[in-house]
Amino acid sequence: MNFHGKDIKIFTCNSNRAVAEQIAKCLELPVGQSEVTCFSDGEIAVSLHESVRGSDCFIVQSTCAPVNDNIMELLIMIDAMKRASAASITAVIPYLGYARQDRKAKARDPISAKLVADLITTAGADRVLTMDLHAAQIQGFFNIPVDHLVGAPILANYFKKKIGDNADDYVVVSPDLGSVTRARNFANRLGCSIAIIDKRRPKANVCEVMSIIGEVKDKKVILVDDMIDTAGTLCNAAQAVVERGGATEVYAGATHAVLSGPAIERIKNSVLKEVILLDTIAVPQEKMLDKFTMLPVAPVFAEAIERIYENKPVSSIALKM
Repeated sequence: MNFHGKDIKIFTCNSNRAVAEQIAKCLELPVGQSEVTCFSDGEIAVSLHESVRGSDCFIVQSTCAPVNDNIMELLIMIDAMKRASAASITAVIPYLGYARQDRKAKARDPISAKLVADLITTAGADRVLTMDLHAAQIQGFFNIPVDHLVGAPILANYFKKKIGDNADDYVVVSPDLGSVTRARNFANRLGCSIAIIDKRRPKANVCEVMSIIGEVKDKKVILVDDMIDTAGTLCNAAQAVVERGGATEVYAGATHAVLSGPAIERIKNSVLKEVILLDTIAVPQEKMLDKFTMLPVAPVFAEAIERIYENKPVSSIALKM
């Protein structure tokens, strides 16, 4: 049985070192001394260069591309800490890979999100702290506590400053039917109306806009989603609200900047005026566009870590933002 540790220690693997450093800075702590490298045959090697015995350890690692390498780094570091007698181990995963494989879409499909949850639990994690899972029910795949943070308040605070007292000029648009609840909650935070894009997806990573439900004519549109992957959904929706709906400007906000495949080129050539993203995933400099505005998640994660350590509720963080 794990008991409450004597101190907090923040460690990081390689996927998002900048966020780990910012979290540690917010908590006025150093980043733990560790090293994650590879052997010559590609196997991952983890070395802890300080004692973690009796400490509450938090490992910061987004399982973004290269997804499998980053997952293995996290699992091996968890195992290293477990064997080094850490009092508790929390996997801080700003972006959880495989989260979209959360159900059987057709016969004989795996449920990979459940498999990843089992791997993290079996490795020895006592708790998971993450943000904006693709589907909230993924929390149920874990047999350990999951603290699920939301990025919408961070994005909403940014847009509130942009909108000011002109909420009637803006409309929040859900890029698909699956994001309606997220868009409605976001619109309520801003005091704006809502519209919905009805689309179909003939195959993976390809979507076609069918119709726009709601009024966007002569409005400034804010598209809201949990992530931007290939940006097909986002850019098609932006084009539709301008060409079909008559919107004057289009902005977008998303938590996770996956930005795979043709995403950068699509966004660059799209009608989108500005794309606001959270830094749950480190965006390489070569992918950065003038349209991108990056907002930090470290303060929210730092507060959550402090609350976990002090046995205080984490759910109230979203309410105070």
